[in-house]
Amino acid sequence: MELYRLFILGTQGGGYREALKKGLGGVIFFTHDINSVDGFKKLIEECKSYAEPFLSIDQEGGRVERTENLHNGKKYLSAKYAYQKGLGFLKTQTEEIAKELKSYGINLNFAPCIDVNTNPDNPIIGERAFSSNVDEVIEAEKVVTQTYKANGIIPCAKHYPGHGDANADSHLTLPKIDLPLSKMEKTHIKPFKYCTTDMIMAAHLHCTCFEKEPIPTSLSKNALSYLRNELGFKGVIISDDMVMKGVSDFGATEAVERGLKAGLNMFIYRNSNPDTINIIETVAEHAKHDKELSECIEKSIDLVQNLRNKFKLL
Repeated sequence: MELYRLFILGTQGGGYREALKKGLGGVIFFTHDINSVDGFKKLIEECKSYAEPFLSIDQEGGRVERTENLHNGKKYLSAKYAYQKGLGFLKTQTEEIAKELKSYGINLNFAPCIDVNTNPDNPIIGERAFSSNVDEVIEAEKVVTQTYKANGIIPCAKHYPGHGDANADSHLTLPKIDLPLSKMEKTHIKPFKYCTTDMIMAAHLHCTCFEKEPIPTSLSKNALSYLRNELGFKGVIISDDMVMKGVSDFGATEAVERGLKAGLNMFIYRNSNPDTINIIETVAEHAKHDKELSECIEKSIDLVQNLRNKFKLL
């Protein structure tokens, strides 16, 4: 079923195996999947035996480092501290991360994080951001993105339109960013205007400059159309994890359908339990009778295939 190509699922729940047989777009791996090098490679080989999916991970360094069980206590520096050590260090560390991921069989990393950390009380970004200075974030993004690409890893910039001013964690609630568009453009959106990735992750944030009602940017036609039309982004727009509270209250299948119609192309779910599989099956059924939904799915499949072709995923 073609719709499966627009989803990246985690292993918890076990449904990813059957989903891969149906053309699942990808698998995302978390720390609980990665306890030994041999075991992790075996899991990835199992996934590749069904197809050539996106094999993805969140590997930023610092707080967000999924392979930490394999490092005997050694950790990569977070984006902030790696950038502070200079562009040479940042490039070298990114090469190390890329080569490690490539050695396991990973082909997609949900990094770099190009939020501008303007709120010192931000509970979720902090040192995950390269800087609180927008021009420094733009400079760091280019180094990291080009280094990943040169080493065969697809980078994904996050979290559009900028999570840096939030005062809440979108895993737990829908954060509100009440800044005028001019302020967002000058600071938080600017890195996404100049970013060089082929994939951007949309955040579950309520940005009042795009929506007066509490609608997350991940489901906002205004926000995603701005990314396409004003910023000229031609790549794949993927959601942050769809089980996060910032979006999960909008309904299971409803959120996916709304996201597709707003301009999302792919969706991440941290698990592959029966409920998650049912969402995909239900949306596919609805698309048979909803022309707009069907057309959005077809456009997204084309964009995803273009990305796969560019990075030579069969």
